[in-house]
Amino acid sequence: MTAYFVTSTGTDIGKTFVTAGLIRHLREAHAQVDALKPVVSGFDIATAAVSDPGVLLEALDEPITPEALDRISPWRFSAPLSPDMAAARERRAVPYDEVVSFCTKAIAKNKGTLFIEGVGGVMVPLDENRTVLDWMVALDLPVIVVTGTYLGTISHTLTALEVLKRAGVRVAALVLNDSGDGAVPIAETRRTVARFAPQIPLAEIRRVKSYVAARAEFAKLASLL
Repeated sequence: MTAYFVTSTGTDIGKTFVTAGLIRHLREAHAQVDALKPVVSGFDIATAAVSDPGVLLEALDEPITPEALDRISPWRFSAPLSPDMAAARERRAVPYDEVVSFCTKAIAKNKGTLFIEGVGGVMVPLDENRTVLDWMVALDLPVIVVTGTYLGTISHTLTALEVLKRAGVRVAALVLNDSGDGAVPIAETRRTVARFAPQIPLAEIRRVKSYVAARAEFAKLASLL
């Protein structure tokens, strides 16, 4: 059994793209794999196919049904806000203890590789008192951190890594997911981040529209885990 928590330095950085790519890589190798996105905000059932849970289900080759959505993403909220704020809009709250228990049970039952994808970045609030960081600490899993290559990403990345280090969270790999704006070459970003975090395995994923175009890069990322 192997399980990883996938987090990032912020929202819309590429957690789901990276998680889906790793799923596809492992499925091509005929390995057993599953994924969860327990908490998701900005969810609209009308566009479920392109939502984060929908993308993960497609990578798992599962139909996007209400039952499948409930299985991998039980806590779904409509507003594209942090989970605490999105839940409050619906007069609900994220049941933190239930979320942790849901993940713990899935980890115990897992017989292959399990990816648990977080929501937003490392410090996104889940409820009035807990953040995604608390969630990661509670699960005590190795973490895959996804970051971008936009201008400013180095500070965001090193800050996230420092927060994780102080919390005792082990980073299994840092993924530089090309932001596509061309502001900073990915090689330069990699060299700088590596200089300040030499102990963390680094991988790069180019800006592509499909898994097939980045198959070799996902294979390299998987070899680091």
